[in-house]
Amino acid sequence: MAISETVTIQKLTLADADVLLELSKKTFFDFFAHLNKPEDMEAYASVAFTPQKIQAELSDPNSHFFFAMLDGEITGYLKLNYCHAQTEFQDPAAVEIERIYVLAEYHGKKIGHQFIDFTLKAATDKHLQYVWLGVWEHNLKAIAFYEKHGFEVFSSHEFTLGSDKQTDLLMKKAILSSSKPKA
Repeated sequence: MAISETVTIQKLTLADADVLLELSKKTFFDFFAHLNKPEDMEAYASVAFTPQKIQAELSDPNSHFFFAMLDGEITGYLKLNYCHAQTEFQDPAAVEIERIYVLAEYHGKKIGHQFIDFTLKAATDKHLQYVWLGVWEHNLKAIAFYEKHGFEVFSSHEFTLGSDKQTDLLMKKAILSSSKPKA
């Protein structure tokens, strides 16, 4: 069993755009290139991973990016969307985990778990009702990871990767209210 190591979760600024862009491309291709056609991966990346797109996302006050840092090294990143920045519902009572990626060499160090804990705490602190995300229906390892953390499938949507129409499962986890009982 892997030992859980504490990472530092650091909020990104516009100055981090170049590093985020490279990390985004690397993790996306590492995880999905072997499962998809190269032309579909390149078509998607040419739109999703551009300096302009990353800068626009970092500039949106309702999108928050975070690096996971371990011993001074970037190990992964997290993107949370609030309100209108959410890709689907734009529900002010929710936060969307749009991206959560950990570099392959850091798997087993519980960094993804710490990202989930961080997100649930942020949602609780903001008195939100739920956290939701989309995950490719064929990414069974990720689905199992989210289920282990209490997320449940509640819907699905189409995700287009280049010319390939894929299905993402939408999963959510309710945030338990920590309000005190009325006297």
